[in-house]
Amino acid sequence: MRTSPLSRAARRTVPAAAAALVAVLALAPPAAAHAHVEASEARALATNVTVTLTSEAESRKAGLSAIQVMLPEGISPGTVSLKQAPKGWRFAQNQGGYVVGGKPLPTGTDAVHSIVVHQLPDAKRLVFKVMETYADGQVARWIEVPEGGAEPENPAPVLALKPKVPDARPVPFRPTAPSTPPPSAPARSTASADPAPDTDAPAPAASDSIASAPAAATPTPKADGGDGDDGGGNGALVAVTAGALVVAAGAGGGVWYLRRRRAAAS
Repeated sequence: MRTSPLSRAARRTVPAAAAALVAVLALAPPAAAHAHVEASEARALATNVTVTLTSEAESRKAGLSAIQVMLPEGISPGTVSLKQAPKGWRFAQNQGGYVVGGKPLPTGTDAVHSIVVHQLPDAKRLVFKVMETYADGQVARWIEVPEGGAEPENPAPVLALKPKVPDARPVPFRPTAPSTPPPSAPARSTASADPAPDTDAPAPAASDSIASAPAAATPTPKADGGDGDDGGGNGALVAVTAGALVVAAGAGGGVWYLRRRRAAAS
């Protein structure tokens, strides 16, 4: 039975096409990873709910180093706290959400972290927009909101909520007080009651401080005749008095000498 030229060409083309398809599939990048969200109680108005977000690693060159989350409408960043994260990662609130990150994870390792939400809003679903940062600077943005049943190219994690229970009500958020009170300011000493010195003026040297000390209001002479200002004044007074006594003594001696001469002459 003779084969047509078309059949022989088809037999040659099929293996070649299959080989090309295998090569394309081998060189094609892996399917895009996703970010997922789940909750300990996915129900409207549920309180103290643990929400866990998983970011699948998609880079073959670097590990995940940070996860930024934009919280859904109805959840304030102040009502969220970190429960669990990769070892060494830190948590920080920002406008509209929070960031958790730290030392890059090994390449190919998913980043899983959990937060505690004070109360979920009264809604049918919650959309958590996530941006994943890798150690080499690459950023994966899972921020597109699924609509109409079709999944977008970069879908944001969506948490479907069950209806609230009949008696559920919004619960006001009250921040927990710290377990240990902050240290109180040290008590002011009596010396600190005086006004603070002028810091613009240069500090005097030790000798200037001593020389500029004011004199006592009522000076008292020293018992040992010290060389203070008061002692100098008393010394001058003593000297004047002694001089007067010497003059008086000289005058008295002269009178006595004249009387002796007159008596001898007579």
